[in-house]
Amino acid sequence: MELMEAITNRRSVRKFTDYYVTDEEIGEILNAARLAQSWANTQGWEFIVVRDRDLIKKVTEIYSRGNPATKCSMSASVLIIACAKTGVSGTKGSGDETKFSEWFMFDLGVAVQNLCLRVHELGLGTVVVGLIDHDACRQILAVPEGYEVVAVLPVGKPVAVKNGPPRKSLDECVYLDKFGNSLHL
Repeated sequence: MELMEAITNRRSVRKFTDYYVTDEEIGEILNAARLAQSWANTQGWEFIVVRDRDLIKKVTEIYSRGNPATKCSMSASVLIIACAKTGVSGTKGSGDETKFSEWFMFDLGVAVQNLCLRVHELGLGTVVVGLIDHDACRQILAVPEGYEVVAVLPVGKPVAVKNGPPRKSLDECVYLDKFGNSLHL
């Protein structure tokens, strides 16, 4: 699969078949995440692979009420929990190097995007679930201090793949030299 094909066709998937995601597939998915770039190569991400059905149920129960990913998470054979080490990305010594003290969100986002693209390339599907009680998830999965649970990614074989919603044109989101100056590409 070509990169632009994967970028163009990958969609959030919220309905899975009963396909069992193999350990080999999980390894390939996590390897893609591991290879992401990060601030000063801090690689501040950690992932928890949840297979235990009772834990999947407990994690899914802490989703916000009405979360559209609840049903697919319960039917997934695996949840991948994306965690970030705090205090390393965007910092140097004891202080922030950037205005954005939670730069780990950017680094983890890059790793999760790699993960999502590899999931798609393998013919599987996922959705990034962030509408959860993050602190409750930390407790359930025994995530230590100094780390944040950021997202849950249920992984499975899609029942069907639909076309995604329209995206902005480049004219709507790209400017020349200054914000608001049109750039026609």
